[in-house]
Amino acid sequence: MIRRVRWIALICASLYWPISASGQRGTAMMFGVVVNKAHQGPITNAEITLLADGRVVRTDSLGYYRFTNLSAGIVRFSVRALGFHPTIFHFALTNGERMERDIELDSASVVLSAKPAQQLPEVAVEAPPAMGARFRDFERRKATGRGHYLTRTQIEQKGANNLTDALRDLRGVTMDCAGTSCYVRMVRAPSRCQPEYIVDERVDNMFGPHVAIRDIEAIEVYTGPSDVPGEFAGTNAGCGVIVIWTKSGPSRRRG
Repeated sequence: MIRRVRWIALICASLYWPISASGQRGTAMMFGVVVNKAHQGPITNAEITLLADGRVVRTDSLGYYRFTNLSAGIVRFSVRALGFHPTIFHFALTNGERMERDIELDSASVVLSAKPAQQLPEVAVEAPPAMGARFRDFERRKATGRGHYLTRTQIEQKGANNLTDALRDLRGVTMDCAGTSCYVRMVRAPSRCQPEYIVDERVDNMFGPHVAIRDIEAIEVYTGPSDVPGEFAGTNAGCGVIVIWTKSGPSRRRG
């Protein structure tokens, strides 16, 4: 009788276990890039752990990660990388969803030696000059570290002849060329999905791609929805946003 009870218990356990294990796997997916918050560079070999079941993935040489078979609902991840503060993130997923999320990590302070600090001579440091009141929004967004930012000086140092030359070497940016014409496209944007152009605080997708390089004072480039500031979010933000500041500036408005 005791043996029979044990067999029944084993059979029940074998029937229950595959159901509970498979119940932890879903059809959702999450992917993206783990980057250094300070300069947006990719972080390789970062460890991302799904706290629900302990599954782990690591980022590749480009900082890219991908988690599959995620269940619908709130999912929680821990992210660790050498030299960075460990962080926990949580996201809400639905069945079959493909969510793209870039993850930013803050650098950690590392003690390299127990020796007392060496007193160094004082050095005069001058802050770079501000670009002026008109560019305060440019300076504010640049301070967040999200996106790419070019000033007139940097554009001249590149020796750029046009807008595509100025943006060609930026991470996450590529060029679609047909014949002698090339257009800017973000790497993660679908084919023929051109970015939104903001010229002197106004949407201008006709003039924006063709602004003469000599007339440009500054450029902001946001390569994906996770980078785009709230003031530029819109229907075309998924293809990226390019903000252009010209010498002439916006037309003056009456008070």
